Amino acid sequence: MKNRKFRNTLLTITCIVLFISCKKSDNYIASGNDEINLFIWRAMNTYYLWQPDVPDLSDTRFTNIGQLYSEYSNFSSPSDVFQSLLYQPGVVDRFSWIVDDYIALENSFQGINLSNGMEFGLVRYASDASKVFGYVRYVIPDSDAEIKNITRGMLFSEVDGIQLTESNYTDLLFDDNTNYTITLADFNNGNPMANSTTVSLAKTQLQENPVAIVNTIDEGTHKIGYLLYNQFSSDFDTQLNAAFATFQSESITDLIVDLRYNGGGRVSSATYLGGMITGQFNGQLYSKELWNTKVQDAIDASVFENNFTNQLDNGTVNEPLNNLNLTRVYFITTRSTASASELVMNSLSSYIDVKSVGTTTIGKVHGSVTLYDSDNFTRTGDNLNPDHTWAIQPLVLEILNKNNSNQPNGINPTIELPENYANLGVLGERSDPLLDRTIVLITTGNRPGISDTHHLLNMEEISNSKAHNPQNNNMFIDLKKEKEFK
Repeated sequence: MKNRKFRNTLLTITCIVLFISCKKSDNYIASGNDEINLFIWRAMNTYYLWQPDVPDLSDTRFTNIGQLYSEYSNFSSPSDVFQSLLYQPGVVDRFSWIVDDYIALENSFQGINLSNGMEFGLVRYASDASKVFGYVRYVIPDSDAEIKNITRGMLFSEVDGIQLTESNYTDLLFDDNTNYTITLADFNNGNPMANSTTVSLAKTQLQENPVAIVNTIDEGTHKIGYLLYNQFSSDFDTQLNAAFATFQSESITDLIVDLRYNGGGRVSSATYLGGMITGQFNGQLYSKELWNTKVQDAIDASVFENNFTNQLDNGTVNEPLNNLNLTRVYFITTRSTASASELVMNSLSSYIDVKSVGTTTIGKVHGSVTLYDSDNFTRTGDNLNPDHTWAIQPLVLEILNKNNSNQPNGINPTIELPENYANLGVLGERSDPLLDRTIVLITTGNRPGISDTHHLLNMEEISNSKAHNPQNNNMFIDLKKEKEFK
């Protein structure tokens, strides 16, 4: 039985850096961002996956704290310090980040974000790559977008009367302004033209239930369960488990898990989902984690293994998992399918037949943790610094399946079929081309080719509304609760 001692282990690892004691030295007077910069360096030196490959993170880089203060005193912000410590950012490390408000980050992990409820993608025009249009993916219930009758499939080309372009969409859609007005548009063969309809939308703090659609589709002898799941959030583990109770009661024969808009989330929730889909592999290895040698040398190897379970126990809820004992499962994926979503597909592929329809996933095989400015880098650690709310979310692990493999270039679909921006259909219904094609695959095994006009136009999706949320494309664990040590 594992004891919850990982927290103490963190403190031990931190003290490996000899010149920085676990109690801050009184010999140096910090000013400006010195304490934040010290926290960033200590945390990255201890846990960053590529710590051995970054010279500035070497254990011998600084001989005293004053030298470290001096080194980073000319940086304009803690963000710049953090960026300077990343290993080949944008190439090798594509997903580490820093926040100046860990409260907002924690809320985002629970599905709480500043949002008007319109979840959308952004796509280049077919004939002018500098221009961009938005398409509505779905609308969060009880949001301003729902009140304003925004629906899936709507297109918009202007914000506050200005044409969206690659250079201005961030400022127009994702700045600090909580209100903007969109101008709806007609597809026009991939070059949308604004029409006369405008809609003003307001952002509020909004929590999204990621267990968005649960239904059953009867197709001949097949009873197909369909789940649209948009984030791996432990706050909604019980709702996810309830969805599988519904599938059990309906005696489904096949399952489609729609992860096309799921950028990831908590590893434990991804492990639960794998157990719900199967059930026959309880106790066997689901995934394994590789951390830097400093961490792995200090902790028992079993800590880095995540096993199938038949029990949901996330600290607030303890109940049996509802499982289906399936030997084949179908996923719907896009380029927005990432991290924990890919973990589920990759881990299950070692045990059962995994098929998918859509486009290649993003290829995020690394996980992160939230590190805070406390003695052991946890939110509840001793001496949590009350003077700021900076936290870092660095990549600290690579995750593999039972066969020691993952797919860093993304998971290719069984059937390639991009979303049709001119005809998205209704999520959960056969009018949705991706769902319809998945049902055809289930019932006939047919693998038809791509014939969608928008694909032939070679239109590129460049961003989406979730890309600017703090938890976007994230796969994370919680040091205190999920990592234990004998």
